[in-house]
Amino acid sequence: MSPVPLSCGDLLHLTRAASVQFAGRPIVLRLIRVREDWVTYDGWVWLDGYQVNERGDAVERRTLFVLRAGVRVLRPPPAARVTGRPVAPPGAGRVGGTRASPPALARGPDGHVAEDRAAAHLDHRGARGDRPV
Repeated sequence: MSPVPLSCGDLLHLTRAASVQFAGRPIVLRLIRVREDWVTYDGWVWLDGYQVNERGDAVERRTLFVLRAGVRVLRPPPAARVTGRPVAPPGAGRVGGTRASPPALARGPDGHVAEDRAAAHLDHRGARGDRPV
């Protein structure tokens, strides 16, 4: 029986069956890719992935050389945990079903926006008009 195909995002349980480096402490790895471009011995593979803790958080990026037949796939991978700020519900930031207008721009007594007044003092070459060129 051939091993289950590996795909990006799979959670892999690596024990001594995969490599002696995991004899004392097995790990769980979230797979990034199988390094098929690297030459290895028959039945062995290089894996890129993130070692995850018991909560499913990535704790370390690893590149590992393992016996493919010893890799156990944990299916399905858990849903991604949301740890950032909450996402706004649909329609948030809208007033009466339309987009909220942007804040008003600061205008001077001449009616120009502040950046426009500053740019008016420059000639076409970017030099100030009040200095000799």
